[in-house]
Amino acid sequence: MLDVLPLHPVDRGHLEVLSDAVGIMQHAQGSLPDPAHGYCTDDVARALQVDLLHQRELGWRAVQDSATRNVRFLADAFDPATGRFRNFRGADGSWLDGIGSQDSHGRAMIALAETMALAPDPHLAASAEQVFCDALDAALGLRALRARASVLLACEIAGRAAPRAVITGALRQLGERFQSSFDPRPSTPWMWPESRLTYENALPVRALLVAGRYLGSETAIDAGLRLLDWLIDVQTAPAGHLSPIGNGWWPRGGPKSQFDQQPIEATAMVLAAETALELTKDDVYRVAIERAYAWFLGANDVGIPIATPERGACHDGLTPTGVNGNEGAESTLMWLIALEHVRTMRTAEAASPASPAVLAASPA
Repeated sequence: MLDVLPLHPVDRGHLEVLSDAVGIMQHAQGSLPDPAHGYCTDDVARALQVDLLHQRELGWRAVQDSATRNVRFLADAFDPATGRFRNFRGADGSWLDGIGSQDSHGRAMIALAETMALAPDPHLAASAEQVFCDALDAALGLRALRARASVLLACEIAGRAAPRAVITGALRQLGERFQSSFDPRPSTPWMWPESRLTYENALPVRALLVAGRYLGSETAIDAGLRLLDWLIDVQTAPAGHLSPIGNGWWPRGGPKSQFDQQPIEATAMVLAAETALELTKDDVYRVAIERAYAWFLGANDVGIPIATPERGACHDGLTPTGVNGNEGAESTLMWLIALEHVRTMRTAEAASPASPAVLAASPA
């Protein structure tokens, strides 16, 4: 039996503190935004995802201005000359780089796809679709594993919202390519397709499961589930809580870094286990989701809450001696995304005739 921790009301307080007319500042000094580091496409994309999630609880009018601002930022970030998104933007609104990271391109694509699927404003959805389609050609040429995973997920979401041949064709191409990156039955204890585990490790696993579902490939689904089971196992402490791989990474054959643990790892686990739960209905993935959620609230290696739900904020990481004192955009957005996905899962289960036996307490 697993004790579940209470849900918390939606709180956009810290999100609003970090945001201005341009977008969300990427870094903070303590709980205040740090203009010295400006904005980045990565975090604005995540903020747009949060807006779309929050409309379920708060209604569209409460998030419309923020969502519109964030779509405008992503449209401005797109450079037609290269087909890629720029990433870093100064506090004065000027762009500070040319071509942004592959990850930022993939994350922008997911947020635009979710806007196509979830925004009730048809003009905003159409604007997002235009940028998405303009960015698709370059997205198909990305090579980084996590960026390819993001683009695959984005095409799956966009394909359901707007099943155009260019999008569904890209999804099939990406899915077939992506599953070939994974050994369906690894012959060594090291299951990962790269030489080390680094960041957002459950993201490619989620994409592999989605590819398998779309392609009707039991081989890809089975490989994804085995890989997710392994990730869950190697990131579960003896006491039973989530212990994400730390910011020093884990090279094959070397020591596994314990700290600094990042909120993005917990949220990536929530999302991957959510997909696995949809595919299998297996309670092991419900447990994984609840453990990742509980990590934010103190069920972790240090026993200290990382999130501050009453302000809608989250610290930037977990260190051996406590939390990082800063509450930047990525960490805060990871908490807000995890909370809403857990809320959705529990709401669906509460409406189901049979409640899961694995949970020892009902959600608050």
